[in-house]
Formats: sequence, C-alpha cells, structure tokens
Amino acid sequence: MFTNTYKNKTVLVTGHTGFKGTWLTTWLLKLGANVIGYSKDIPTEPSMFDQLKLKSRIKHIIGDIRDIDTLSKVILKEEPDFVFHLAAQAIVSKSYQDPKDTMSTNIIGTMNLLDILKDLTKPCIAILITSDKCYDNVEWIWGYRENDQLGGKDIYSGSKGAAELVIKSYYYSFFDKNHPVKLAIGRAGNVIGGGDWAQDRIVADCMRAWNNNKTVEIRSPNATRPWQHVLEPLSGYLALAASLKINFKLNGEAFNFGPRSEQNHTVVELLNTLGQNYGFKDINLAYQITDNIPFHEAGLLKLNCDKALFYLKWESNLYYFETIKLISDWYLKFYKENSDMFDYTIEQISFFENIAIERTRSWTI
Repeated sequence: MFTNTYKNKTVLVTGHTGFKGTWLTTWLLKLGANVIGYSKDIPTEPSMFDQLKLKSRIKHIIGDIRDIDTLSKVILKEEPDFVFHLAAQAIVSKSYQDPKDTMSTNIIGTMNLLDILKDLTKPCIAILITSDKCYDNVEWIWGYRENDQLGGKDIYSGSKGAAELVIKSYYYSFFDKNHPVKLAIGRAGNVIGGGDWAQDRIVADCMRAWNNNKTVEIRSPNATRPWQHVLEPLSGYLALAASLKINFKLNGEAFNFGPRSEQNHTVVELLNTLGQNYGFKDINLAYQITDNIPFHEAGLLKLNCDKALFYLKWESNLYYFETIKLISDWYLKFYKENSDMFDYTIEQISFFENIAIERTRSWTI
C-alpha cells in the first residue's frame, strides 16, 4: 500500500484525537508507521480515540496548535518524516458560538505549524488539510476546482479560506525553491464514518438519538451532499504525501478529494438508507424535520476531483450503499456487540483496501 512509504517512518498527526485523526492514526499504524499525535484534548464523549485505546499505541501529546513553543519543541525533537495537519475547530455550529476560537485555531494554528516547518533542515513532507468549505460557495451545480475563488460567507468557511491564504503566502515566501520541506493541501468535505460523535454532525446525531431510542431532528432535509466514507479522503491524503515524496513538482499544490457523482444524496435519503441498515422497520420513527435552523448551511457543495485523478491517479473507492453499510456496521458493533473496536476498525480498513485492490486503485501498489 502506498508503495510502502510509511513503514518505519515517523509521522506527526495534529488533531489525532478527532474523528478523521483517529482513523488516519489507525491506518498509519496498520501501514507500519511510528505515529506521534498532537492534540489539545479528547474532543467528544464517547471518543473513538479512547475506544480504540490509541493512547497506548502511539506517542500521544496534549498540546494546543496555537501554542507555538510546545509545538516547536515536539517537531524539532521528533523530526518527523511526514506531517498530516488535521488540528482544527471543525464544527460549523461552534464557529457561531465562539468565532474567535475558530479563527485563531484554524488560521493561527496553521501559521504556527508553517513557521516551525520553515526552519527545519531535514526532509519532511507536510500535508495540510483544510476543507471544501474554503471555496466561495455560490452553489454551482458543477464541482469546484482547485483554482476557483476562495472565500466564505460564514465564520467556519472564512477561517478555512484564510488558512489557505496563509499557506499560499508561506509557500511562496519559504517553501517553493530548494527547501527540504515539501508541502501540499488536501481539501475534502461531507466525511462520514463509524466513530464520529461530534456535535451537529448528521451521522453522530443519529447514532446518539437512536441508541437512546429517540427520534433525531434534522434541519435541512433536502440539502444535497456528496457523502463519502472517511477512508476515501484519507486515502487521498496518504497518496498525495507518497507522491510528493518522489515528485517535487507537486510541491505547493492543492488537491480536492471527493466521491463520484452518484454519491450525491439528500439528507433525507441518507437517513432513510442509514436507518434501514441500522434496523428500523418503520423509517418514520427514525427522524423528524424541524424548522429550527440556527445557522447558515449550504444547500449544495461539491468538488471537482479531476486534478487528483490526473496527477495522483486517485479516485474514490466505495459505492454509496457500501459506505452506508460500513458506517451502520461500525456503530452496531460498538453499541450492540461490545466488540474490540480497534480490531474491528482495522478490519474495516482491510475491507476498504481489498476493495481498492479489486478496483485497481493506484495507491494499492
């Protein structure tokens, strides 16, 4: 997998205790990497990070990405071969409640990391994860390309667009010549999967409610999203880092990672499929529609991923119903069977890899 790029390599993951960070950390362990995690806290209860007992499997460091002194000591001491920057305030509703925290975490945190990396003297590959929300969304029916206008009409989107500008300015000022650190940007959104318990995320809201025999409230039933399993963009980030290590022409480039067009479904369609897989005989008991919409949400946002296909030979792996089955199976294992969730998560990653091999995805080599 990934041409054995990560075996016995030191990999720093910022935001490793979050939903995507936990999945990425687990996959890196499976790939034979020595993982260092840097996060300010365990963000949810329950927590996938805790359930997988990852604290005992990696070098786990508690630190705020805005604390440049602590972060600098970690990076200069550990000298990572790879950095995956996922640390962020990633919840749209929280950005309205505390805009300063969102802006400072997503912008200053990114700047801190880049400021430290510019002083490294050994080779390192850094993948900086932003979001599909970094684009100035005018709700086009076609997907946004990497060179489309950045922006943001809300705090969260604005923080991601601004982080991209910070990355661009640092890249052209310090990283675009013979610097030993090479960096690239990964953009993705509408990521779903087992183990997510974050606030105001549709799958997490459903699982909390359904496990307590409650009906979940949904705000925007007809909002359309290109849903993708969490392993899809992670395969893109890992493929991007592996490619950047051998092809410096990718240095400073941004890449979208998203599903094929058939993955576009409304919130109601997602809940109907997920509820049926989870065991609801009467889907009307699974959810109810509410008029309470406390913050702005885009009706449509999709990405054009042709650049990733052309340069990385990357494409999404799963079909929609495979995605939903993986998600419902993960939560059923957790809530109903009291399984060893680390082993089961590894099993799901193996399933994803095997499907990728069957479908001849480029990163399986």
